[in-house]
Amino acid sequence: MNILILSMISPLLIGLLLFSGKAAFALDKINVTLPSKSFQFIIFPLAKERGYMKEEGIDLNVVVMASTPGLQAVLAGEMDFTGSGSSALVAVTQGNAPLKTVLAVTDQVLQWLMVRPQYSAFKDLKNKKVAVTGVASVATFMLKKIAPKYGLDANKDLTFLALPPGQRLAALQTGVVDGGLLSSEERFAALDQGMKEILYLGKEVKNSWGTIATNDQFIKGKPKLMHGFTRALLKALRLVKQNREVAMDAMMKFSELDRELAARTYAGMIGTFTTNGVVDEETQKNDLDIVREVLKVTKEVPIERAYDFSFAKKADSELTQAGWKP
Repeated sequence: MNILILSMISPLLIGLLLFSGKAAFALDKINVTLPSKSFQFIIFPLAKERGYMKEEGIDLNVVVMASTPGLQAVLAGEMDFTGSGSSALVAVTQGNAPLKTVLAVTDQVLQWLMVRPQYSAFKDLKNKKVAVTGVASVATFMLKKIAPKYGLDANKDLTFLALPPGQRLAALQTGVVDGGLLSSEERFAALDQGMKEILYLGKEVKNSWGTIATNDQFIKGKPKLMHGFTRALLKALRLVKQNREVAMDAMMKFSELDRELAARTYAGMIGTFTTNGVVDEETQKNDLDIVREVLKVTKEVPIERAYDFSFAKKADSELTQAGWKP
């Protein structure tokens, strides 16, 4: 009888144990939308592939989509994070959207003003055409603000042509425009084709770039998940800064660059990466000020309304105290 009872109970116990084991190891899915596959975003695939996300109980899903629909998806709760932190600041400033920028990958604006071979300086672009991502984009407004330093009135002396990614470089090459505000990948392609680099926005303004934002509901409702997600990304950030070969391999796979371009991109940009995913309050204020100027909003937006770096600061402190290394 005892043998019979045991034979009946054992499968049940085994089943319960297996079920409990599965539940214990179930991963929480986090959905992230990125506007591009640029270098600064390789921390996401690296955090997943190196197991950093899994260590935090997270199953990371990354989707590449344009900034506007990506931000809308985060607001709607369909996605959890967006790599369009600048767009989040616009939404906060313009409509008091319930969003926070929670991580900054780089502390410099990764945009270069490239010109056709016959030009040598910014002032040479007087009465010329310049390709940009958008006439009212943040980067375009930054360029307008520094133009007087080089003897130009951007509103009178320059004609801005809004072109989507991929078309700005082509317009510059064919002479449709005389200059173009380009990304890091476009910059190297332009240089290889004889174009000239005359200005780097990252050295002209003190603003952040490659920022990550989420909605307030996620922060308040899932603080443990928020902390684990941030800690996994900071591990990947440290890895990228310390291991050139790993970073290059990730660029070649994620950003689809050849090895030479990956090496040039790493060398040219790694110095812009933050050490802890945080930018100082001056940079945060500058980011909000430039957005307010673009939107023509006079009322100041408190820093704490648009930013929450508390999770990044805590995770960085924990990793440092634990002596964590890639």
